[in-house]
Amino acid sequence: MTHAMLKGSNVPLEAMAVRAVLRWTPGPAGSGSPDIDASALLLSAEGRVRSDEDFVFYNQPRHPSGKVWRLGKKRVADGLSDTIQADLAGMPAEVDRILIAASADDVPFEHVRGLRISLYDATAAESDPYAYFDVKPETGAETALICGELYRRGDAWKFRALGEGYSNGLVGLATDFGISVDESEAQQPHPAAAQQPEPAQPHLPPPPSAPAPAPAPAYGYPQPPVPQPTQPPMQPAYGYPQPASPAPAYGYPQPVTAPVPVGGPDPDFRLPPQGPQFVGR
Repeated sequence: MTHAMLKGSNVPLEAMAVRAVLRWTPGPAGSGSPDIDASALLLSAEGRVRSDEDFVFYNQPRHPSGKVWRLGKKRVADGLSDTIQADLAGMPAEVDRILIAASADDVPFEHVRGLRISLYDATAAESDPYAYFDVKPETGAETALICGELYRRGDAWKFRALGEGYSNGLVGLATDFGISVDESEAQQPHPAAAQQPEPAQPHLPPPPSAPAPAPAPAYGYPQPPVPQPTQPPMQPAYGYPQPASPAPAYGYPQPVTAPVPVGGPDPDFRLPPQGPQFVGR
């Protein structure tokens, strides 16, 4: 017998291995209908996760205990589905509740058509669902919904239909129950999102290299002469006579160099008298 549930109602579970199947109807291309992801949170009696490992979702599809895992998406006759399976018989005693959630990729659930959660006996193949609940968002602005919960009652387990929403998506839902979400991880794209290639970096020429410093002298050894740059000879000022000698030192008479006669000085050469001459009468 299949139980059609209303929000807030609960049913006891006879099966100890259950599959919680989320099913929805995708809209036509361009309608803005989002893709849906199923996830599970394992909570203690305090209503919090014990660690980040108690969060089962698309980036962590299996709990370390091996008792809760995500089976993944399938195309079914009336839409698409994503499934969480739980082995309640071997569940650690510290786990008091298991939340079954649905999240959209930043698209409000008002665009999701025909969202339903159905519970199946995981040990019975091709069986009818034990119970189902048509999930209706309260405002339509939600981007994550807690569809229902599996919870302990003594030694037995029950399922409760919830339909509680979050407008800040799966990150808001997870942090509300104690998951520490790294901001850089929260900004990573969904695995199904297309990866865009990074833009090519512009090619820049290498910076000019600095001239190599002159080597330090090897003390105690003669150093090779350093070649000095040669200066080109001065070009004549065309159209003007050029001086034959350096410019005179202004303000002083310059010595005149007399030519030396061939054969040596003249033996009859006499110096002229010096100073004033007095001739006797």
